[in-house]
Amino acid sequence: MSSRHIETFLEMLSVERGAAANTLDSYRRDLRHFSDFLGGDIAAAGDDDIRRYLDSLHQAGMAASTAARRLSALRQFYRFLYADGVRRDDPSKAIDSPRRSRPLPKILSEDEVDLLLRAARERPGPEGVRLVALMEVLYATGLRVSELVSLPYPAVHGDEQFLVVRGKGDKDRVVPLGHPALVALTQYGLVRKRFIRRQEDAKWLFPSRSKGGHLTRQRFSQLIKQLAADAGVAPGKVSPHTLRHAFASHLLANGADLRAVQKMLGHADISTTQIYTHVLQERLRSLVETRHPLSG
Repeated sequence: MSSRHIETFLEMLSVERGAAANTLDSYRRDLRHFSDFLGGDIAAAGDDDIRRYLDSLHQAGMAASTAARRLSALRQFYRFLYADGVRRDDPSKAIDSPRRSRPLPKILSEDEVDLLLRAARERPGPEGVRLVALMEVLYATGLRVSELVSLPYPAVHGDEQFLVVRGKGDKDRVVPLGHPALVALTQYGLVRKRFIRRQEDAKWLFPSRSKGGHLTRQRFSQLIKQLAADAGVAPGKVSPHTLRHAFASHLLANGADLRAVQKMLGHADISTTQIYTHVLQERLRSLVETRHPLSG
């Protein structure tokens, strides 16, 4: 398996590139999957081994995007081994990436988001107050779910109307907060202590009994699936990531600058943000086809 080389590679990603724990776990899973396929030393694999592996993924019906992600992990691993002098060549260099189309993200309408927020406000007790705060902050900022649940306390100081968020690669960015989100956070602050079980967990804005001391991504996903059912919105359409998509697409639909949205989302490359312009174009095309008097 050559786990020594894998762990050395992961250590480099962590120390030199500031890779997050979730990113490291993803690389570890992908590399170990290839290692299990080989049944031997991953550091000694050749380009034919990689091609056979990708072919096995295709035969198993794996999405091209997932296969491409696994190949990307292998490319970085073998580049590291080559640069470190462990190998004299890079076996992934001549491998073409699996062809994949870039799907448009699922988007919630403004009315659907409003239904979700209304349903959250109808939830009783401290859990309901916390859920409103989570939803308002997520829709107001477009944070990644991992960024949301791990916000430090206090995330907002006094009358400040922005969050300083630590994102991928430990890079900080400033994200403005709207009035509804600030109000929701103020109300949540009155009940927050009820969720603190251990003193060390008080450092999180959304503390919980989880191992990490704060609300988990999985638990928040469960909460909003239940909320969607209560709101009459198809649960399959609702996730923390679709709310992030809603934040971006609704801003652009109402005239926001693409560069500003890129900064708020924490995208390193504006091409990632540009997919939302394609969503708007698709929506306009559909509108013309269904509503224009000559469309029939």
